[in-house]
Amino acid sequence: MNSLPRYFRAFWLQSGIAVPDEKPDPWAIAIKALKNEITVRHYSKKTLKAYSLWAEKLRYFIKNKLPENLTPDDVKEFLTFLEVKKNVSASSQNQAFNALLFFFRHVLKKEFGKIEGVVRPKRKPHIPVVLSWEEVDRILQNMQYPYDLIVKMLYDCGLRLSECMKLRIHNFNFDHHLLTIHDGKGKKDRTVLLPESISDALQNQVNQVIELHEADLKDGYSGVFMPDRLEEKYKNTSKELIWQWFFPAKTLTFVAETNEYRRYHLHETHVQKAIKERGRNNFPK
Repeated sequence: MNSLPRYFRAFWLQSGIAVPDEKPDPWAIAIKALKNEITVRHYSKKTLKAYSLWAEKLRYFIKNKLPENLTPDDVKEFLTFLEVKKNVSASSQNQAFNALLFFFRHVLKKEFGKIEGVVRPKRKPHIPVVLSWEEVDRILQNMQYPYDLIVKMLYDCGLRLSECMKLRIHNFNFDHHLLTIHDGKGKKDRTVLLPESISDALQNQVNQVIELHEADLKDGYSGVFMPDRLEEKYKNTSKELIWQWFFPAKTLTFVAETNEYRRYHLHETHVQKAIKERGRNNFPK
């Protein structure tokens, strides 16, 4: 039997009516296997999302041809389509190639082989534009809290934006002036020195987190989002102070599956928008 429309299935489940057997979707099974292979290797969530998306795009490009019937020629046609019709960037083309190579090797258990006729694009040499200290100071002027502290940490501590957003209270060792980054690029840990110039601002941020945390506990919230399945192993860790986000989101997030409210960290796009607006004001065209 073909897959049921989603609204029929939901209605029958809510009504307690037995749902007729559905024919398994080979592509859904293959993409689930792809996600499992990525998870087992502890790749980042961004890699999981990107590789799954390219597998889905290949699926619709070949019009639902069964995964086991895929050939390198299908990939060749898809990559050519991306280059000629979609005119995607070199980095996107290479990401698609790597994603489908992984899909073939670890999910389909097939050798990818050599794809003739498709030239792997090379990124054009690009010299990044780096702001001087004077320009950074101009951007920081009048920048609202907490974005000013975030920018200072990015420059003074050499952090990536994603790393900065994922910091928790336990990452900081103020006695030894050290900051520990867990699961950085390549799933590696590293430590960096905390500059004296922002020491007071960091301590003030901790106090802000403590006040917010106490208010959340009084409101009966369910804690912060925890990594992997840590909370299943250690109960109530999500409500402990050391696990609170150093840059918490301004509002709570409702989790429909568990009917509870949890707090996430400040989103990267909010920081990017604040920096962009401040840069536009200080460096008008």
